[in-house]
Amino acid sequence: MTIGIGGSTAAAELAALTPWQDRAPPIMREERLARIERARSLTAAAGADALLIGAGASLRYFAGVPWGATERLVAMLLPVKGSPVVICPRFELGTLEADLAIDADIRLWEEDESPSALVSGALKDAGAARLAVDPDMAFVMVDRIRSAAPSVALIDGSQIVTGCRSIKSAVELALLGQAKAMTLEVQRRAARILAPGITAAEVRRFIDEAHRGLGAAGSSFCIVQFGRSTAFPHGLPGESVLAEGDMVLIDTGCTVEGYNSDITRTYVFGDADAEQCRIWEVEREAQQAAFDAVRPGVPCAAVDDAARAVLEKAGLGPDYRLPGLPHRTGHGIGLSIHEGPYLVRGDLTPLVPGMCFSNEPMIVVPDRFGVRLEDHFHVTEDGAVWFTEPSPSLDAPFGEAR
Repeated sequence: MTIGIGGSTAAAELAALTPWQDRAPPIMREERLARIERARSLTAAAGADALLIGAGASLRYFAGVPWGATERLVAMLLPVKGSPVVICPRFELGTLEADLAIDADIRLWEEDESPSALVSGALKDAGAARLAVDPDMAFVMVDRIRSAAPSVALIDGSQIVTGCRSIKSAVELALLGQAKAMTLEVQRRAARILAPGITAAEVRRFIDEAHRGLGAAGSSFCIVQFGRSTAFPHGLPGESVLAEGDMVLIDTGCTVEGYNSDITRTYVFGDADAEQCRIWEVEREAQQAAFDAVRPGVPCAAVDDAARAVLEKAGLGPDYRLPGLPHRTGHGIGLSIHEGPYLVRGDLTPLVPGMCFSNEPMIVVPDRFGVRLEDHFHVTEDGAVWFTEPSPSLDAPFGEAR
């Protein structure tokens, strides 16, 4: 039996968990103010007079408001000059004041009033003729603002938002590091509870409870796949039951102060056959090649190229053909689990210190099994640093037993 797989129970593993001790500090007000100043600078450089940010990860990034988008407009207008303006339903004022981490002019609307008119008025007050818009805002809301302020030209704010959020501070790196370390510990314990006949649903429940045991608010997502299901990057519908010789793929994460983890481990329950061993080793080599390609100034696409070169040398692919790698090598990560830029062909964004990415050049052998090893790194002045150490071997996917 592979080292670290099986031999324990969910009850025993959960009983051994305690809240995470090495906790990263939260984002402070001074850092948010620095983010706002950078956004102002990038907005001006884009030729816009103001930036509009809707509810979601970017509103949390700039203003500390952790609300998701709904049918009610909640947004922050950030003029290049002047105070931020937050648009919010009046009945949410108390919650907004509790969450808001910056000083802002709050403008409220009742249920029978138009929030778009408030945005239009704020744009007029700021003298804004060109507005950069959060790329994650719903089209219907943007279109209503366009109608309410027809003289204001709207432009895509993607480069402004990505230009701020893609480069992480030391505090952000620490929060990301904590989230990933917690999830790796959950992965390690999940492997120990495996036994013939266990269902994927049972493992998912354990993983959620284990994340809670470490102090997270449960799993932010969880994919558990056995056997043939692993040949489909995000699995198949229906229940899976573990059997001897099955490939096991578990992809899960949590959040710490909104910052995401997203760690995948793949191994065999029981004895691996020759093809499982070969593909696992190629996957590990491709993941390392992608990591080794990272340098400041190198385009994101080159990291994807490095992983694919390993696969092609092993007779896999080329391109997205199977058996091989059917998707990009990695994605940016932060307050969103997937965010730009991306490690994919065609993304020529140069790597910059502080950028954070997943590294997961999955190999799919159609209708048989798949192997995805996913860890994350951040770009440094010299190359890259892992948040979590990659799986060392198929025989001991979490290292020697502890």
